[in-house]
Amino acid sequence: MTATGTSGRKRRRTPVSMFLLYVALTIGVVITLIPFAWMLLGSLKPTGELLANPSGWLPRDPSLDNFSDLLAKRNFALYFFNSTFVAVACVAGNLLFCSMAGYAFAKIEFAGKRLLFSLVMLMLIIPGIATFVPLFVQVSNLGLANSYLGLILPFLVTPLGVFLMRQFISDIPDALIEAAKIDGASQVRIFSRIVLPLSGPPLATLAILTFLAQWNNFLWPLVIAQTDDRYTLPVALALFSVGANGTDYGLLLAGAVAVVTPMLLLFLCLQRYFIEGLASTGIK
Repeated sequence: MTATGTSGRKRRRTPVSMFLLYVALTIGVVITLIPFAWMLLGSLKPTGELLANPSGWLPRDPSLDNFSDLLAKRNFALYFFNSTFVAVACVAGNLLFCSMAGYAFAKIEFAGKRLLFSLVMLMLIIPGIATFVPLFVQVSNLGLANSYLGLILPFLVTPLGVFLMRQFISDIPDALIEAAKIDGASQVRIFSRIVLPLSGPPLATLAILTFLAQWNNFLWPLVIAQTDDRYTLPVALALFSVGANGTDYGLLLAGAVAVVTPMLLLFLCLQRYFIEGLASTGIK
């Protein structure tokens, strides 16, 4: 009787618990979306309305003038191309080199393997700003300042990408690798024909994380790009939204919408693989 009563109470509590869970998740989603809603609505307001006190949420006279001004800016298309080119190149490099390194650390025995992987893990806990100045000096000494290669090369391989790919590839059964070796397959063939086709979720996760990091990267392009024809979109927005009369907040918000939109589209297209990749590699 006691067990039955306890089981019944648990069943009765379940709908309430689920309801509270959905309420909490809904509140979290609303709080997360509030800044994006304010950004989008603010991009439809003139600067005078944005600076009014109180400003209000909804624009009194919605207009696309801020977006027209943004597109009319000199070299806006070039800035957008620079951001896209740098982000896509870094994504391609990470997908190739991080997966190769992850395969080597997971499935190939070689001298110094544990030491090298320990160094990769060490790089994960070192803040990027600590290596910023040495990296800038090294890139400058190589003559890569104010070049696409200087914007891309330092981020072609990331410690997080190597770790993520290694964690996933470690779970691929060794029997598959051994069977391929018995059939005479080389390491390159095993990697390209067995490992990569099975690594869709972590590759999609790595692509999203790398694209977001490089698309939003501000400090490195600001320092390494010395002429405006190498500026990426975040750097360009920060510079041409500030004029003699102060910051043009309407133009800045329109630019923020232009920056955020490609990231949202990418995530919406790959979100299923992103969640599966995080779950399969044990990243919380």
